Amino acid sequence: MPAEEQAVKRPLSPHLQVYRPQLTSVLSILHRITGLALAGGTLLLVWWLVAAAVGPEAYASATGFIGSWLGLFMLLGWSAALFYHLANGIRHLVWDAGYGFELETVYRSGWAVVIATIALTALAWIIGLVIW
Repeated sequence: MPAEEQAVKRPLSPHLQVYRPQLTSVLSILHRITGLALAGGTLLLVWWLVAAAVGPEAYASATGFIGSWLGLFMLLGWSAALFYHLANGIRHLVWDAGYGFELETVYRSGWAVVIATIALTALAWIIGLVIW
């Protein structure tokens, strides 16, 4: 049988459209996305710090943007990404120690990461906006 005919009869490799998303796969993809978001948010932080070093006009411009609805939305996303990445990183450290691989434990720890992300983000924003 020619190689071209064999290639046609081979089954296709599974891909994302074949599988229904599961908590574990969604959290894994989200971990990568939040890593990128943290890099982007760090650039915003660097801009703010450089503006503070440059002078009052640059600092006023940076804080004006950060204080706008878009800047606050970006800060909210950055803080949520930070707490998600932190919580999921702790989960991965537990896995690196050899614990938590049972299916039930994997799902419980996954939901714990989601809940911790929401709670820590809300707590940080409450402290930042209300108390300070």
